[in-house]
Amino acid sequence: MTTMSRDAAESMAEAQAQAQAQFAREYYDMPYQCDMSDSAPNTPGPCSSSVPKKYYRHAAHRVFVNRSLHLENIKYYGFDMDYTLAEYKSPQYEQLGFNLVKERLVNMGYPKEILQFEYDPTFPVRGLWFDTLYGNLLKVDAYGNILVCVHGFEFIKHHQVYELYPNKFLKLDESRVYVLNTLFNLPETYLLACLVDFFTNSSDFVRVERGIKAGDFLFTYKSIFQDVRRAVDWVHSDGDLKRRTTQNMAYYVKKDKRLPTVLSRIRESGAKLFMLTNSDYTYTNEIMSYLFDFPHGADADEPHRDWKTYFDVIVVDARKPLFFDEGTVLRQVDTKTGGLKIGTHIGPLQPGQVYSGGSCELFTKFINAKGKDVLYVGDHIFGDILKSKKIRGWRTFLIVPELVRELHVWTDECQLFAELQNLDIKLGDLYRDLDSSAKVKPDISQLRTCIRDVTHKMDMSYGMMGSLFRSGSRQTFFSSQVVRYADVYAATLLNLIYYPFSYMFRAPAMLLPHESTVAHDQAHQPPPPPGAEASSLSSAVAAEDGSASSFSLSSTASKLSSAVKGSVEEPPLPPSNNTAATVTTPVKDGKDLHRASSIVHTRPSTPTVVTHTHDEDYSEEEEAGSGAESATDKQQRDASD
Repeated sequence: MTTMSRDAAESMAEAQAQAQAQFAREYYDMPYQCDMSDSAPNTPGPCSSSVPKKYYRHAAHRVFVNRSLHLENIKYYGFDMDYTLAEYKSPQYEQLGFNLVKERLVNMGYPKEILQFEYDPTFPVRGLWFDTLYGNLLKVDAYGNILVCVHGFEFIKHHQVYELYPNKFLKLDESRVYVLNTLFNLPETYLLACLVDFFTNSSDFVRVERGIKAGDFLFTYKSIFQDVRRAVDWVHSDGDLKRRTTQNMAYYVKKDKRLPTVLSRIRESGAKLFMLTNSDYTYTNEIMSYLFDFPHGADADEPHRDWKTYFDVIVVDARKPLFFDEGTVLRQVDTKTGGLKIGTHIGPLQPGQVYSGGSCELFTKFINAKGKDVLYVGDHIFGDILKSKKIRGWRTFLIVPELVRELHVWTDECQLFAELQNLDIKLGDLYRDLDSSAKVKPDISQLRTCIRDVTHKMDMSYGMMGSLFRSGSRQTFFSSQVVRYADVYAATLLNLIYYPFSYMFRAPAMLLPHESTVAHDQAHQPPPPPGAEASSLSSAVAAEDGSASSFSLSSTASKLSSAVKGSVEEPPLPPSNNTAATVTTPVKDGKDLHRASSIVHTRPSTPTVVTHTHDEDYSEEEEAGSGAESATDKQQRDASD
């Protein structure tokens, strides 16, 4: 790269940064509603140039795609309730849970000083690992390589991490590591950090390698974690969390009039809806009644409808992820009392009724659905998404409310991304004219420092623990699970309102470095296939030598063909005006044919119809329409053979 090209690249990066900032201002100043301008084609996305883009909706309205999904093929839409149909307000709801767990721990015998802890929403992020051996919160990549290590509120330096974790790596061992994957885990994440920090710095306690010592008592980090887990479970099941939430719905629960509209439109498309939640019926009924408490129905001119009329099947107390394995007993709920009717329900599932428990196997049998017929929408990467995808083959839609914040940073801090690109250009320039013969090493220390500083600024733009999805250029463990198990994901299920229900969500190509960093116009011409040069030479010889050479090549080809095809009977060649064509190849006996077929192998033929899986969402009808051999064609071909 020349100096001129570097200057041009820097100017281009600066222009891109200005365009990004302008886009961010226009995008976030828009009213949050469906507008014709939102669907205008070729709307540039964040950090883009003026090159036309495939995507037609603004980022706040988008559904992002990991694996292609054709909504027209979905027969059943399933929904979780907590953080999916009902989105809790942040940080109010996390603050409530945090305070209740503190009170429970004090009742269990913990020091009253912990009641002074105040929840800080800028610290915790989903997907962290808690190491119960050393009491550390870890942010790791897909393979367990440690990206961030925090002991209490102390961020551990690199050399200290190596001392605790050889090669900065930790295996995901459930006996040692707990993955804080859910939005309900956010208060728990921060409380664990608070407790470790409190016990570490308190003069009443002595820090030891695997816990805290006070006189004759030892508190291991694992025992502290287990106490917090028990307190959290108690608050959710027997404590005041649900009661306090329902007493002040407007403060803790988001309410949006688009919810009944989007559910009604799904029904109008011909698909059916079900709700599958772990919450009990009483709490579910209160939350859902609030969410649908409008003077009208799905449209302004429709009368109000009870929330249960929007679903074909409702299942509470599902106990996911157990629901996707052996499950529990399926029983019917008495909606008047909230209690369970006696006896096991043996089907069918009736509209307007509410059921408790059951299993996925029984459920899909009752609704007569295959795995790929169902799109399940939920927020729990393990309980909702991983298990429904891995065990039952459902299509999956992950709700990630943090995307709102992530997209804000992605657009608002675009100058940092541009600055990092400029530093990459400068780093490449230092090695521009050097190859393996170079004896001089360029000084890159200053550039490396700048790259680290800019990357750190990017991370801190998301919060103290950085982005949910990455740390610098490395993807997090949570990010890898989203890619692996969520077919599509969005900040809210309400983004479905901006798409027709015949929409084909097509996944972008997942480019490897040799694809993403090499432009197509730099590609070299591929070498000729094996045998191409010999074929060209043979053609040239034939052209020079005339019919005699033609006969010689034909005869050789005939012998090769006979040897290759072995016992396969060939139809006779048509007669030729050339007298040499009357020469025949002697017929081999059975022993020779067997020997040829056992030694010489035929070459594979290139498929002429679609046989490779390019897309997860093709149906059998689409395969037949695209040129693949249908069952009828196969029968006819077999009959003719």
